[in-house]
Amino acid sequence: MAYKHLFGPVPSRRLGISLGVDLVPFKVCSFNCIYCEVGATTDLTLERKDYVPIDDVIRELDDYLANDPELDYITFSGAGEPTLNSGIGKLIRHIKVMYPQYKLALITNSSLFYNEDLRNEVAAVDLIMPSLDAVSDEVFRKLNRPNAQLKLFEIIDGLIEFRKESRAEMWLEIFFSPGLNDSSKELERLKKACTEISPERIQFNTLDRPGVEAGLKSMTREDMEKIVEFFQPLPAEIIAKFQSRTLVKSFDSNIEERILETISRRPCTDEDLCSMLGLHINELNKYISTMLEKGEIKERREERGTFFEPAEKVSE
Repeated sequence: MAYKHLFGPVPSRRLGISLGVDLVPFKVCSFNCIYCEVGATTDLTLERKDYVPIDDVIRELDDYLANDPELDYITFSGAGEPTLNSGIGKLIRHIKVMYPQYKLALITNSSLFYNEDLRNEVAAVDLIMPSLDAVSDEVFRKLNRPNAQLKLFEIIDGLIEFRKESRAEMWLEIFFSPGLNDSSKELERLKKACTEISPERIQFNTLDRPGVEAGLKSMTREDMEKIVEFFQPLPAEIIAKFQSRTLVKSFDSNIEERILETISRRPCTDEDLCSMLGLHINELNKYISTMLEKGEIKERREERGTFFEPAEKVSE
């Protein structure tokens, strides 16, 4: 069976062998974050509906899981916000009943957790990985560029309520963009919000490869470590490019070779590579980031997008 809604298993540095489940089309989201690796949001919405038929996803999962594959997680993520799909609760129930041996992870921007129905639908996941990049409204709107109807305080309150209602483990992610959400005032507010939400882990991230907006910079390792120290005694840690993805057991070096072979013929965007190699954008990004870190490829931004080519290739 050819899978339209499953991708991977993805070599995830945090989740190990992770089978991705994409529940919305590209690029349906409630945010249009300036740092998003997937690309600019084309449908900035809060409408929950059956974007991807859940029965189709269930058929694909049943087929894939029939061989009892080794997985650390089945992960709801993809090219947009997965909780926008109104059938996510049905899918979670199906997996929990039919395949209780697998753990479920949800990667979410947290935007819909003000909705009690949504919180109930996803309460049975084993791990939730929500994001919270800002606590002041001004920074929130600059960094995440949300749907205009969203209210930041409702999102934070929703995460606090979810912690009370669900037994899921929570790893809260904060993406830092220098000059936007790293002021002393914003850090104080973030720490206060994290204390109230009380996740098992607080994970700091920063730019790994080009985002939607040109000119964005990564936060240095040194500055990230200072923020970890500032957040003490909260359980804060650094993720992103400071760990090696190649150590993950689901990492497939053959995909790297295919990427190199393809861009050796001509420079390609991530969209080109996804189309030619049959990879999901999230899966491709894992390998692109690793290859950039190792200096095997380089990138250049043009009007049509960011192009990738072998590092030794000299641009004309």
